[in-house]
Amino acid sequence: MAEEKKTTVRKKPKFLRTDWHKKIRLGRGVKKNQKWHGAKGRQNKFRLCRKGRGQRPKVGWGAESDGKNFIGGVESVRVENVKMLEGLKNVGIIIGKVGAKKRAEIVKKAGEMKLKILNRYMKEAKK
Repeated sequence: MAEEKKTTVRKKPKFLRTDWHKKIRLGRGVKKNQKWHGAKGRQNKFRLCRKGRGQRPKVGWGAESDGKNFIGGVESVRVENVKMLEGLKNVGIIIGKVGAKKRAEIVKKAGEMKLKILNRYMKEAKK
């Protein structure tokens, strides 16, 4: 199957919304509302990068270029039709936004070519 690549694991903080812990509507009990929203206030201490306010997403937090496009140690390629599968070897595929009929064709062809489908959990092909 595909060769697994070891990517370096770095300690990266969770980037959470400003004051998420103070108000229910900002995600105190609802995790999906805690996700990052940039601070927009004029005198917002978070926006001004004051000490003790948590980290903001910046360019330096990104993954290294040789480790990008790897999911679970397997290189990933987005596929939207059967023709795009031609010439692929030792990679994992991500099926793009397509209908059920085309998805079933891609899954069948990828199975024949022994390619790993990385987003198989999405909309299983109906038989």
